[in-house]
Amino acid sequence: MLAVKEALASQQDHKLDQLAGLNKAAADGLRLKVLQLLKENSFGVLELADIFSISQSRLSHHLKILASAGLVTTRREGNSIFYRRALSDAQKDGFENIRQTLFDCIDKQTLSGKDRQAVEQIYTERARQSRSFFERHAGQFTEVQDLIAGYEQYADSLDEIIQTLGLESRSTVMEVGPGQGGFLKPLSQRYERVIALDNSPAMLDLAKQQTDSKQQNIDFLLGDPEWAVSQNISVDFLAFNMVMHHIPSPKDILQQCSQLLTDEGYLLITDLCPHDQDWVKSSCGDLWLGLDPQDLKQWAKSAGLSHKQQIILGMRNGFQVQIQVFQLTNPILHTQD
Repeated sequence: MLAVKEALASQQDHKLDQLAGLNKAAADGLRLKVLQLLKENSFGVLELADIFSISQSRLSHHLKILASAGLVTTRREGNSIFYRRALSDAQKDGFENIRQTLFDCIDKQTLSGKDRQAVEQIYTERARQSRSFFERHAGQFTEVQDLIAGYEQYADSLDEIIQTLGLESRSTVMEVGPGQGGFLKPLSQRYERVIALDNSPAMLDLAKQQTDSKQQNIDFLLGDPEWAVSQNISVDFLAFNMVMHHIPSPKDILQQCSQLLTDEGYLLITDLCPHDQDWVKSSCGDLWLGLDPQDLKQWAKSAGLSHKQQIILGMRNGFQVQIQVFQLTNPILHTQD
């Protein structure tokens, strides 16, 4: 009986230590700023150190405290470690409600203008790296894509999905980052107006060259989703095929997608599942080593998009390709983030 009492007392002490650690983690302004920034975006240690203008070692100390309290989680991207906010209920220790209350309080605060500007600089640098790669390697696009997953390997699945959506032939559809234009042809055959959007002049020219000149219903536009929103472009269907892992902030792009889509419009995302092949960053211009399906679903939900379909395809080279379909069901949500 004494041993049982001692064991219970030890467990209670451990719980109190955990609670103390959680409160300690929340008792620092910088750590709260980090949690605010990591709501749904991932950042590396060096990026966070640049944003907050502190040393890497000091920031690592703060991140260690946050991780010990179950407030942040990590993901390896090749040789780098990226941090993001943990789900409040990821750690079943009885303190889930406390974490969620903390997150709710943090999310009511507005990110400072200085911090927002620093974040935008990080995104700008990520985008520059990606754009620079495709400007340099547009001529080798097929070879680069085939290293991982070429369009032909998932084309049949896309065709099946398109048939299930029931979009009217008079619909306006858009593909962001059309590559060599493989998906543009079936879209142009089905729908009245097709928009090919790319922020790389070289890649947009490549898509034009590879597209049949008889397909007169395709508009080739130089820009990105944010630019398209500013132009009041509206589409019934929006596709990203092997593009999201090149985007600086996929979460922000999904917010922009909800602004581009008409009510009950569809978003299709084809991308890699998480992997550990770091060579794709230098060989293929990837910013992210795949995307977690749960992350995509959570980002989409926060943008007013409901998840409708999922297909996972295994490639011979070991990569896995995910196809996700979302529908805009709550268009007002994107203004609330």
